[in-house]
Amino acid sequence: MQDLKTAILMLIAFTIICGGIYPVVVTGIAQSLFPQQADGSLMTDKTGRVVGSVLIGQPFSDPKYFWPRPSATTYFPYNPAGSGGSNLGPTNPAYLKAVAQRVASLRAAGLSGPISSELIQASASGLDPHITPEAANLQLPRVAGIRGMSMEDVAGLIAVHTEDRQLGFLGEPRVNVLALNLALDKLAP
Repeated sequence: MQDLKTAILMLIAFTIICGGIYPVVVTGIAQSLFPQQADGSLMTDKTGRVVGSVLIGQPFSDPKYFWPRPSATTYFPYNPAGSGGSNLGPTNPAYLKAVAQRVASLRAAGLSGPISSELIQASASGLDPHITPEAANLQLPRVAGIRGMSMEDVAGLIAVHTEDRQLGFLGEPRVNVLALNLALDKLAP
């Protein structure tokens, strides 16, 4: 009986510590030191309305916007609750059909020449918010033409929104599609 009493007291104590005190302390530290990140790295439009997070890709299909990588999530594109790759191999007929459809739609939108692989292949999570500067530059003529902007102005926006490698050596240079599209809306709605 003594062991049962000790076990119950330990359960109550660790529930209070691990389920109450620890989360409150960690949340408080995160909110005070990193408030933007602790709240989900949310982005707002020019009216102050939350339009997304810099950490999760957003669906853009309007030709006046830069397009992100395709989403691998089923039914609801860029849904973080269902993130994950398709697990289809490079010779799978369904995968080849999806890639062919993506290439055809990019060609129909006016992209010519070699198409960057990230515009036709989803990322492993299906939620990647970034494209390479090369993929952004492929879309530059379409976006500049539709918005009536000069190619140089749009290229300047791409350059401003290009993030360098993390710590100078991790990853590749990348462009956050949501941030770039919000900057476009501010400059030329």
